[in-house]
Amino acid sequence: MPLITATFLALALCFAPAPAVGAAATLSAPRPLRGNDTLVSAQGKFELGLFSPAGSSDGRFYLGIWYKNIPGQTVVWVGNRASPLSGLASAELRVSADDGNLELVGRTSDSASPVVVWSSNLSSSLSPGSNNTAEIRDNGNLALVDGANTSNVLWQSFDHPTDTYLPGAWLGENKLTGEYQALTSWRNAQDPAPGMFYDTLDPNGTAEFFMLWNRSRMYWRGGVWTGGRWKGDVGAATGRGTNLYNTTFVDTPAFRGTTTVLADNATITRLVLDLNGQKKQFVWVPASRSWQLFWAAPTVQCDAYALCGTFGVCNQRSQLPCRCPPGFAPVSERDWTLSDWSGGCRRSSPLKCAHNGSTTDGFLALPDVKLPDEPLAMTAAQSKAECESACQKNCSCQAYAFSAGAGGCSVWHGDIRNLEQLFPDSSSPGSDFYLRLSQRALQDLHSVHGKKGGTKLWLVFGITLAGVAALGASVILAWRILLARRRLVVYMENENGSSLAVYSYADLRAATNNFSERLGGGGFGSVYRGVLKQQKGGNTTQVQVAVKKLESLARQGDKQFRAEVSTLGLIQHVNLVRLLGFCSSGDQKMLVYEYMPRGSLNGSFFGGNACPSWNDRYCIMLGVARGLTYLHDGCRERIIHCDIKPENILLDENMSPKIADFGMAKLLGRDFSRALTTMRGTIGYLAPEWISGQPISAKADVYSFGMVLFELISGRRNSERYGEVEAAGTGARESLTFFPVWAAGKVVEGEVGAVADPRLHGEVMPEELERACRVACWCIQDEEAHRPTMAQVLQALEGAIHVYVPPVPRALQRLVT
Repeated sequence: MPLITATFLALALCFAPAPAVGAAATLSAPRPLRGNDTLVSAQGKFELGLFSPAGSSDGRFYLGIWYKNIPGQTVVWVGNRASPLSGLASAELRVSADDGNLELVGRTSDSASPVVVWSSNLSSSLSPGSNNTAEIRDNGNLALVDGANTSNVLWQSFDHPTDTYLPGAWLGENKLTGEYQALTSWRNAQDPAPGMFYDTLDPNGTAEFFMLWNRSRMYWRGGVWTGGRWKGDVGAATGRGTNLYNTTFVDTPAFRGTTTVLADNATITRLVLDLNGQKKQFVWVPASRSWQLFWAAPTVQCDAYALCGTFGVCNQRSQLPCRCPPGFAPVSERDWTLSDWSGGCRRSSPLKCAHNGSTTDGFLALPDVKLPDEPLAMTAAQSKAECESACQKNCSCQAYAFSAGAGGCSVWHGDIRNLEQLFPDSSSPGSDFYLRLSQRALQDLHSVHGKKGGTKLWLVFGITLAGVAALGASVILAWRILLARRRLVVYMENENGSSLAVYSYADLRAATNNFSERLGGGGFGSVYRGVLKQQKGGNTTQVQVAVKKLESLARQGDKQFRAEVSTLGLIQHVNLVRLLGFCSSGDQKMLVYEYMPRGSLNGSFFGGNACPSWNDRYCIMLGVARGLTYLHDGCRERIIHCDIKPENILLDENMSPKIADFGMAKLLGRDFSRALTTMRGTIGYLAPEWISGQPISAKADVYSFGMVLFELISGRRNSERYGEVEAAGTGARESLTFFPVWAAGKVVEGEVGAVADPRLHGEVMPEELERACRVACWCIQDEEAHRPTMAQVLQALEGAIHVYVPPVPRALQRLVT
């Protein structure tokens, strides 16, 4: 089971609206379904009919099932996936008068007259006759039943899923027919034809689900069923292991597979094998009238094999995960706009290589890349130059990589798949990957990155003369700029001590010893330890600093970057990490902060055996609350941090906390109470309104702070599971729940002592513990109007105001009662 955060678990259990009630709908040989007609399930939950995918305009129509009362057409099953109808005029879904099969008839782009484009395809021995009827049921299942015995189901859509699994269906293997009930992704957002990704039970006979690319390459596995749960809980083949479901797995002579039954029929949920190769669980949240992501597997999008097709590069931190490397372009621009990257990239200019091996081709370095697995060959080259030469002389060689260590020289022939851009803070380091390009492509790239100017002789001559004439002035100007810049680098201080130093790339490279000591990193870059010389009062001192190299901000304009730095540079508070200076040189953008010797709260509390005292924990709670209160109420513009979590709370030598990493901060004018912004931050600390796509306010930081409070109190991460017990050697585990859910229940029940970190052995201040627990529970209320402001939080923690027993967050209530 994936680590489901309290936020998503809370959203999952919101009450669903009462469905519309209608008459039970059936069709038969005398009563077919034509054109725009639809069938609705007895309680109005699901609808069956012909649809055209959202956004498409080419007149393709498909037989499908979707939710009746949910805005926007959410399709859960498609019949004629690969054979669309070209219109509705002659379309008809009927029970065949000849053999009793359910069949879809209509015109296609290849037929001028109506033809059967889809059928239940039962043999005559299994289909009793034309008295059969079909109905759409309230669980989303389309069933063809024996007209003489309605309990005899002859065919059902649950046995033939497309990209979506619904509770109550089965996934697995029919041992009698050899067929698999498996999930297959759509080709793209407007085409439900079978795509590249496939989720199925292990064909080798184990009780484990595999996710495959092109039905051949396994890239994710879900853990083996051990009788009661899935071993390893790597993920959930059918949403297993969550409190939404009761899961069953059977292995009989006729069938091997799994099914789930909802714990509460009011919950609306679906599991989808998405276009990007991830399996995603969605839950309908009535309050926001939207589908919310519950969990995904694999959790890293780029772990889906060959997501970006041949020569495509996957970047997990990019809004769109796929891009083509320089010298390449998408094979189909239209497919890429529809989130179908499987076609990959093609060369902008063909390679030039003769049969005798002579060539003008060269190589382009792609730094920090996860090397593709295949097709891989090794050579005996002992140096990078020899490795490049070996690849260049072989016309089929497309790329190479060289490592002076055990890796040696690796070369790739044919299509290259599964390239991934890595970053310095990735769990595994990337490598330099050298991709073969034609001479023309390399020249085009050089011309793009080189100086742009006219090519006519007179212009070149004119520029040369102008350069000579201005040489003296340029030297003088450069000298003056250099002096001014050196003066600027020297430590300066005005009346409020808020000046920032401007550093060059060379300054910071020298200060960090060529960025050799990495302290950590995150989504916006890596942080390195450095030492800078500063002058103050005529004395020169050495100051330790933390230099953050920004990666995701490299595309920002220099003016915008400096404006943001200037604004953040004016922030001065004892509980905020101080920004000392910055570097903005071309694409190189870096921030220089004061150095925090104890590192992050994450490392101090959860990264080792350290167990800070209750006094230290409570001081940290107060310090973080003061820092956030200042951001929200003490600055000229209200600042929403947007990413409060232990990793962004640093500790100085005295264990005093300082909030860091303002890369995602949102500045909000005093005339505005909220802002609409794209979802940012970290899963597990995101407020429900943000996940729902609604405008956020400073209460989003309050929610995150509440989660951090629970972590400080308990010594547990908010995604940890509570009550997990594994019998040694058996793999069997008892039931569990997620810590914030359990903790909220204990707070409401008045058992706050159970929430405290057991490593403290009861050495806590009871009044402070109760106060902190109640505040945390108030902070994570579902409705932001029910959460306190940070100023009220600070007053409550300081004991200035009384904190009443909080209500159980509405979305958590059914888990803790």
